[in-house]
Amino acid sequence: MAWIVLIVSGIMETVWAAALDASHGLSRLRPSVLFVVALVLSMAGLSYAMRAIPIGTSYAIWVGIGAVGTALYGMIFHHEPATAARLLCLALIIGGVVGLKFLH
Repeated sequence: MAWIVLIVSGIMETVWAAALDASHGLSRLRPSVLFVVALVLSMAGLSYAMRAIPIGTSYAIWVGIGAVGTALYGMIFHHEPATAARLLCLALIIGGVVGLKFLH
């Protein structure tokens, strides 16, 4: 169960990062509310997962999911460059996250 919560929490990190961007410095109400809700859910889920998963593993996986998700969000919705080098770097992050899961 902790692993599922950790994955969902990583996804929530992507949601709060996207909502923070959409809030334009917390000046727009709806994205600002989404930011706060997603942030609280993300942190609460990370905290829950850390009860069963070591801090180094859980934090690295949480950040990895959030970083990859946010980068992909930027590429898809904000037309940020999706170069081979950037995609390779994201693949390396994913490989590291998968490696941490299997080495746990």
